[in-house]
Amino acid sequence: MAKINIFNVLIDENFSVFNTNTTLTPTNNKKVLSLINDFEGGDWRYEKFQNFIWDNIVETALSAKEREKLIEQPFSSLKEAARNLRLINRPDKGEGSEIAEILLYGIMKHHYGALPVVPKIFHKQNPNDNAKGVDSVHIVIENNDFSIWFGEAKFYSDIKDASLNKIIKSIENLLRENSLKKENAIITNLPDIDVVIEEEELRKRIKSLLSNGTSIDKLKPKLHIPILLLYECAITKRYNDLTQEYKREVEKYHKDRAQSYFSKQISKIGSIWKYSEINFHLIIFPVPNKNKIVDNFKSNAEHYRNQ
Repeated sequence: MAKINIFNVLIDENFSVFNTNTTLTPTNNKKVLSLINDFEGGDWRYEKFQNFIWDNIVETALSAKEREKLIEQPFSSLKEAARNLRLINRPDKGEGSEIAEILLYGIMKHHYGALPVVPKIFHKQNPNDNAKGVDSVHIVIENNDFSIWFGEAKFYSDIKDASLNKIIKSIENLLRENSLKKENAIITNLPDIDVVIEEEELRKRIKSLLSNGTSIDKLKPKLHIPILLLYECAITKRYNDLTQEYKREVEKYHKDRAQSYFSKQISKIGSIWKYSEINFHLIIFPVPNKNKIVDNFKSNAEHYRNQ
């Protein structure tokens, strides 16, 4: 499995390693990944972050066939990807949500070695399109076996308990049997999986697991839920250098938030059938100023759209 080397990794371990509540169970199916950007010249590296978003936007916003068609035309790919963005302007409707979706796609590719089988921004561009639901659909292949990853990505102003409750509600909705069946149907009915998964026998096994006639119970042991929390961080806003003190402070806060999140998740949805067989990945990424990132992203998107 690949490991991201673009951003600094503070935490990459099982939640059970630092869980402070010994009565909390199950914890062995939960992992935490904490990533931070660095600084340059006394400033948080906004350009590096934005470059990562735009370097990964094509796989998020274009179908597999579109990507193949434009494989030798990177600028044309960026223009087409920008035209597929929704650029939501209302905060109550998720301002900046596409940034979080793209960041999650990039992390899935570079850290987990995942293959994108449903480019969600591409399929969400049409308000009448039925490919809604989760923000990320990936498949990870290892040793001729596979796992299915359904991700949620949020860009919050903070990750206090109220924000954590919102994402838990989203995960609860996702894990309903009809929601999982809908996601499975999207994967198998779209042509992307035939392009992305080249090995025929493996592709047949994946489609068989995801078919409407197969029990959702068989999917759950292969199901991973990556949950990206991109958020404006008061700690990061106070610093201008990648010091050990900064790292320790952020790491401590992220462990606290992971403790709170998984405690709430177990309490609220731990009774779901075969919950203990599903793998959950909490991914936390702090930024110093949400509005600056959103405004810069929208400005770049408009620029590419108009080329």
